[in-house]
Amino acid sequence: MNPGRMKFLADVMLGRLAKWLRILGYDTLYFRDMEDRELIRRALQDDRVLLTRDRELSRRDGFRVLLIDAEDLESQLAQILKTMNVEPRIGDEIRCPLCNRVLEDISRQDIEDEVPRYVWKTHREFSRCPGCGRIFWKGTHWDRIRERLRRVGYHLTADD
Repeated sequence: MNPGRMKFLADVMLGRLAKWLRILGYDTLYFRDMEDRELIRRALQDDRVLLTRDRELSRRDGFRVLLIDAEDLESQLAQILKTMNVEPRIGDEIRCPLCNRVLEDISRQDIEDEVPRYVWKTHREFSRCPGCGRIFWKGTHWDRIRERLRRVGYHLTADD
């Protein structure tokens, strides 16, 4: 599989990691209550790499799986980015951190009444999730995302 188009399925212990992989542009499914056999079936069906902290599950054969050793998020991200030979894809696709849908650009004028006034006045680019309807913009949290990625060894361009 092309590393740039790699898709993931995170088990119940990796919800926070799933959110960050989505922020990085990776199609990442996450279910809070899926049994192991269903996770395996879904990983095979969708051609996804199963990410798990469950050693027993990671030893099963017949599907692609990565045992996530670390407990902290930054080490988990570093492991995936290095082991799977992938890089952040923020410029390619930005996904909703909650529901995994690809965000769509939206006109600033169309959302004037949907975001805080200060945000509307100080930002020019906005996106909306077609799934859950949330609106996103590159606010101060974007600097924290960049800093966390820098700590795991990846640097975004000025455009990201």
